[in-house]
Amino acid sequence: MLGVAATAGCTEASGGSGSRITLGYGAFPGWLPWKVAEEQGIFKDNGIDVELKYFESITDGNNAMASGALDANNQKLNDTLSMLSGGAKPQKIVTVNDTSNGADQIIARSGISSLKDLKGKKIAVEEGIVDHYWLGLALDEVDLTFDDVDLELLTTDAAAAAFVNRQVDATVVYPPFTTTAMERKGAKPIATTAEFPNACSDHLVVSDDMIKNRPEDVQALVNSWFDTLAWIKDNKQAANEILAKQAGVDPKDYDSYAAGLSMFTLQQNIDAFTPGITPKNLNFQANDIADFLTETGLAEKRPGTRGLFDNKFVKEAAGQ
Repeated sequence: MLGVAATAGCTEASGGSGSRITLGYGAFPGWLPWKVAEEQGIFKDNGIDVELKYFESITDGNNAMASGALDANNQKLNDTLSMLSGGAKPQKIVTVNDTSNGADQIIARSGISSLKDLKGKKIAVEEGIVDHYWLGLALDEVDLTFDDVDLELLTTDAAAAAFVNRQVDATVVYPPFTTTAMERKGAKPIATTAEFPNACSDHLVVSDDMIKNRPEDVQALVNSWFDTLAWIKDNKQAANEILAKQAGVDPKDYDSYAAGLSMFTLQQNIDAFTPGITPKNLNFQANDIADFLTETGLAEKRPGTRGLFDNKFVKEAAGQ
């Protein structure tokens, strides 16, 4: 399974406008179910025409969404805030797809056994992405800051390669690059997102224009997501074949590949969208990430979070 604690039953199909939806997704197990939706005709069942755009680089997908080349995209919360701060076209988060529950890892060389041991060490991480953010959370747990380590800012694939080639002491990576990093002899995870619940969540983000002009398409897209999770739950073997092919792994290995993710149910979505003061609440996470982006100089001005979350589509899908 994909780590789904529970899934909603298939929602009632809703008719779309008939206009094509261009949806971006990438090399992350929490986003791969969209390929299942395509192959199983779930988009069609919900009355929409969806063109999937697969991006090997998360940054390329984000740039496409920021420029208006996509109607919708799968993104991390900090990516969305960074994009909006940088002048991207307006967009809103309409679902929480998943949260990393161990999938993202800080992997270190032999001789480094704890976060405290990272002081003065060279760490490869991709600048500005969620792994950069949660590395800061991890360092803070042991009273360290970014000033106490030597950051090597590389794309995630290059960061994993630099670690394997012994150019850095540690790296912060997500699947499938965790597998690459573990190829170095003596390498081991010294921290994972399992210790930082809800710090690294993924979302379906839709352009403001789509929400204003084609709300029925947005609803059908959200319905399709939860229908797909239900289909995966009921058809594990067939689903693994599709997911593994897109991920480039053997179907029998797919469970372990995606084991560090927790897929969000409709109820978990509704709970996350509810304002609150804990990491389980999207508004809390958004404000914390906005502070990180400002304090690190990744955003010239603090990104605004007002109006970023639109929960009416998950509520409708849940019959509320």
